[in-house]
Formats: sequence, structure tokens, C-alpha cells
Amino acid sequence: MNRRDFLKAGSASLATTVLAGTSLISWTPRAEAATINKTFYITDGYQTLITGDSVYFRGFSSNSSVVNVPGESLVVQQGDTVRITIVNTLSSSHRFKIDGVVDSGNIGGNRTVTVEFTAEDAGTYLYYDSSNAPYNRLLGLHGGFAVMPSDNDNQLFEGSENTFVQQHFWIFNDIDPVWHNRLANGNNPNTAYEPRFFTLNGLGGRPPGAPGAHDPNLDAITDPRSALHGHIGDRTLVRMINVGKADQSVHAHANHMEWLTQNGQIRDDVWFKDCLYLDKDMGIIDAIYPFETPPDSYPPVSVGAYPMHLHTEMSQTAGGGFYMFGAMTDIYFE
Repeated sequence: MNRRDFLKAGSASLATTVLAGTSLISWTPRAEAATINKTFYITDGYQTLITGDSVYFRGFSSNSSVVNVPGESLVVQQGDTVRITIVNTLSSSHRFKIDGVVDSGNIGGNRTVTVEFTAEDAGTYLYYDSSNAPYNRLLGLHGGFAVMPSDNDNQLFEGSENTFVQQHFWIFNDIDPVWHNRLANGNNPNTAYEPRFFTLNGLGGRPPGAPGAHDPNLDAITDPRSALHGHIGDRTLVRMINVGKADQSVHAHANHMEWLTQNGQIRDDVWFKDCLYLDKDMGIIDAIYPFETPPDSYPPVSVGAYPMHLHTEMSQTAGGGFYMFGAMTDIYFE
């Protein structure tokens, strides 16, 4: 079974996982609010990782036959009515929550619940399963949610001077397979947390020449949700969320990033940083990658590929020894 296939727990059939979302977040502003309907299926299954380990996951999935980790990223507009139906296909109880926005309450096994709310404050949010915290979130029951300002396609919040032309989610996670597989059997972990795998939007990197390299379904370096593509001037908002338990430092090459928010708070001053500290346990940062001519290149260049990686050494490996199979991607000047 390959890395993007899952065996549905308790079933003899193969459940294929698919990318949660498309290349980047497309957004067209509207003059009026709308009603947004979305259905998620809570599913589970096993994934065979690059080391050969078979690891258990749960996800907010697009249908009952797949496991999406993370769930599809959603973008709505201020004033929209958001109606989300959660179909729990598992026998265990779960929950759907966006802090400060909505909480489904307990969703019993094999039950369906619909939540409805009005999108109010523009910004970046995490939806996740808050039950049996933090375990269900770590297992994969999480995804990105964003609210755009009304009738606006280029600002993170109304009045921001730092505009953009495209946007992405970078959702980071770290995985302790011992914890995951103990939870698969209905038991909470009883060992110290030891992350062995690090992912960006559910994938690790695949270095050139490795099995699966350049396959966007396997390789975070070429995954269209994760890799940044742009020409000079294609300023890109990146909504970064860390659902894992390890603090991270996000380092982008070629350009400094414009640091706009930290954990939902708009910064008084916009700093230009090449490394951004991203808190563990649901830390959130919004930053713009400006796609300017790399200032240190000589002669000046307008095309090329540059890495984004994390400055925690362990996060760049898988299983403690597979270097460049961790949480990383590339930035393509085109």
C-alpha cells in the first residue's frame, strides 16, 4: 500500500486518500453575503509512511471512503452564513470546533450534526476536533478556515496596507506513531510524546531521486497546495497553522516575509523576517511572501527555485534518519 492509500480501519476494502483542496486558494469578492454549505465526513484509516511504518489517522474528509489530512481549507466572506454538516462515520464520539466562532458539541458515533454561524471577524482560523484533546487534533481531525473582509480580494483585514494577489494555507503537524496506533485501539497514550514524522499539508518532502519525488500527491515540495508559484510582484499571503506539539521556526529563502499577525492578533508593526516563530498547539501566523527580486542574487535574477524549511533540525527528517522527508516545500519564481 503506498503512502497516499489508506486501509479503512475495520474493513477489508482500500480507501484512497485525496489531496484536500486545490493548488491555491481562489477568491472572488462578492457585494453581498451568501450562504455557504459544506459537508465533512469523520473517517479513519492507516497510512504507510516512508519508513514502512503503518500509522493510524482520522480526518474531516470529503466523503466516507477517503481520509483527508488535513481537511479541505475553507474561505468565506464576512457576513456569510456558514452551514457545515458533520457526518460521523465512526463509532466514537467527536466534535467540530472553531475557537471563538462555533462548537458543535458532542457528535455521537454514527450521528450527523449541522452547525450554522455567521462569519464575522476577518482572519485565519483552525477547525478541529476538540474532544479528547489534543489527541483527535493530532490524529488529523483539523483544517484551515479563513474569513475575507467584505467585498475584498487583496487584504487580510480591512485597512491593511500589505496587500496580496494570491493566498495559501501551510498547515504543519508532527506525528508520534506510537501515540497514533495506541489511539487506534481506543487507548490514550501512556508514553512521552516523541514526534517522528513532520508534515506540511499532510505530506513530507521527497528529495530528488527518492521514490515519489515530484509526485504532487506524495511530495510536499511539489504539492500544489504547499509550493508557492509566482512571478515578480505576485505577493502571496500564507496562512500558517501549527497543529502539532513542537514549536517551529518557518524559514523562507530568497525573500523576507512581511509578518502581519500572531495568534489572531494584528501586529502594530509589520516586520520583515526570514524566520517566523510558530507556536505549538494551534499557533497561527499570517505573513506575505512578496515575490521580489532576491536581493542577494548577483547578477539579479527573476526566475529560480528556493526552499522553505523549518529551523528545528528534527522536522526535516522522517523517522529520525530520512533527511528531506520532513516538513518543507519550494518557492518557484517563474
